[in-house]
Amino acid sequence: MDSFANSIESMIALAKHHLPFVLQILLCLWAFNLFNWVTGKHFNRLGIHPRHPFGLVGIVFSPILHANANHLFFNTIPLFVLMNFMLVEGMDKFYCTTGIIILLSGLGTWLFGRRAIHIGASGVIMGYWGYLIVHAYQHPSAYTIILAIVTLYYFAGLYTNLFPGDKQVSWEGHVIGFFAGLAAIYLCPLKHFLANF
Repeated sequence: MDSFANSIESMIALAKHHLPFVLQILLCLWAFNLFNWVTGKHFNRLGIHPRHPFGLVGIVFSPILHANANHLFFNTIPLFVLMNFMLVEGMDKFYCTTGIIILLSGLGTWLFGRRAIHIGASGVIMGYWGYLIVHAYQHPSAYTIILAIVTLYYFAGLYTNLFPGDKQVSWEGHVIGFFAGLAAIYLCPLKHFLANF
């Protein structure tokens, strides 16, 4: 029981430590999108256009771009929580996992997404969600299990994003983002292994 309580305290301390970093990311996200909306949403054309050469730039830009304040608001809440959870394992793991999720989910959406402009951080959110849940199964510890339980309890509704629904929502990006998160579980340790070779 003491070990469990210590794990909770450690995670709260880590969340407080990383809070300014997470808030800076979200502030930048809101500032850029407010500028984009006020100036006519011209940057939204930098989203992912599946199978179009120009659409490849969207792999980098699509997680930043959002259609409107409602879209960004409902992505901000899970981003805030899940980024803090991802940072429990350290900045290196956070950067590695985030980079892999952005790259693979973006490339997958470009290859398999329906013909539309795909924008939003939902693919990254689904990647974090998948990573946190499956990582706890692959590498059980007090940290990973607590994070997975909280993730499942508060964000169980994200499961429905893995199925077709609203035509305005890129469910393909959600599914591919989820599997990109699973891939990151295996690819991040491989990166460190190769670096030490």
